[in-house]
Amino acid sequence: MEMPIPSAAILARKAAIVARLRAVLPADAVIDTPEETRAYECDALSAYRCAPLAVVLPRSTAEVAAALKVCHAEGVPVVPRGAGTSLAGGSMPSADSVVLGLARMNAVLETDYENRFIRVEAGRTNLSVTGAVESDGWFYAPDPSSQLACAIAGNIAMNSGGAHCLKYGVTTNNLLGVTLVTMAGEVLQIGGPWCDAGGLDLLGVICGSEGQLGVVTEATLRILPKPEGARPVLIGFDANEVAGACVADIIRAGVLPVAIEFMDRPCIRATEDFAHAGYPDCEALLIVEVEGSAAEIDEQLRLIRQIAERHSPVEFREAQSEDEARRIWLGRKSAFGAMGQINDYMCLDGTIPVSALPEVLRRIGALSAQFGLDVANVFHAGDGNMHPLILYNANTPGDLQRCEALGAEILKLCVEVGGCLTGEHGVGIEKRDLMEVQFAAPDLEAQMRVKDVFDPGWLLNPAKVFPLAVSAGRRVG
Repeated sequence: MEMPIPSAAILARKAAIVARLRAVLPADAVIDTPEETRAYECDALSAYRCAPLAVVLPRSTAEVAAALKVCHAEGVPVVPRGAGTSLAGGSMPSADSVVLGLARMNAVLETDYENRFIRVEAGRTNLSVTGAVESDGWFYAPDPSSQLACAIAGNIAMNSGGAHCLKYGVTTNNLLGVTLVTMAGEVLQIGGPWCDAGGLDLLGVICGSEGQLGVVTEATLRILPKPEGARPVLIGFDANEVAGACVADIIRAGVLPVAIEFMDRPCIRATEDFAHAGYPDCEALLIVEVEGSAAEIDEQLRLIRQIAERHSPVEFREAQSEDEARRIWLGRKSAFGAMGQINDYMCLDGTIPVSALPEVLRRIGALSAQFGLDVANVFHAGDGNMHPLILYNANTPGDLQRCEALGAEILKLCVEVGGCLTGEHGVGIEKRDLMEVQFAAPDLEAQMRVKDVFDPGWLLNPAKVFPLAVSAGRRVG
């Protein structure tokens, strides 16, 4: 994966740059030794790595602003980092950049149940937001599979979703406001705990901007009362395409489950060996969860069973207890860790119309055979957010390049059927060179002009999102 050549002038000034950062930050907030910066050389797209010039770990918005002012004055690129769980290389540094990590900024700043919001520092993990309010009967809806580790800052940067986004939406549907620090160190308040503000939708621009426009240090998030009840069912099928058709029929019937998740045989077997969730040995399975009152749950599951039976399922298992419900979800939540135990893999996240699921699953199978690499599928089927896992051997010469080529073809397929390159992982470096498949030159120019306004020097995460050849003129000054 190509990256720009690091600036020799910046590398030569490392000592002076680090000294300026230490002058405005606490002693333990700046890291510059090779042994310590190595921990920040990659994110969860670990096939690519590069140690940064330095790392800063602020504890407040004021410290973030101070660090950015120094880097702005020195002309040093800055790579914002939440928890480093990005699967698209969104927080991979360059040798001449400073990584700005938010992990120390994890406090709950305000909780307001009457107005249904919580305000947190952006380094707080996704799951711990719900953890702060669940004892009072509330929760935060977006739930990426990495929710135990991923930070709210990264969720905002990539507009993350999760299993329950079918009903509750992704981050942008649950984000009310942010504190944003620009590259020049200016602190902005955008949005807040009220209905949509008048004027430009700047919050919509910030959410999903992948650290290109500013560093989010605080977030105001919508919280919701816990549902009266919830119940998952597990449905097994003898073909991927049949499972995909069942998903399309459920959505077409107007039933709105809280989640519909898909797993195919390679993933089912890996998760069984890893988590022992008790899944059936079948070609594909769906996890469908509904919620509401007992009567509502029974009625929704009755309709889902009727639809599923038209597709001849090999198993239809309805959770009869909290433990059975937990076990149904156990394998799905363990899927990525389970796959990582048996193979190197690259995880994609193209998004497609739900109606195209059967065709896309069939064509992914054909592409897998063509490239000679296995593909395991586990994804948010309800909103068409695909997560193909391409299995390869990092120690076999040429395997990574073959994996990348197969991944590009799968993502092109997603765009071809009316979808897009990413649903929640972001573009980062992984899909950067495919942006011209989805967007025409005027579209990319319009997007880059937005960045010009927020970051005229193109110092924030400059080698991400846009093809290098397209952004070259801006990145040099």
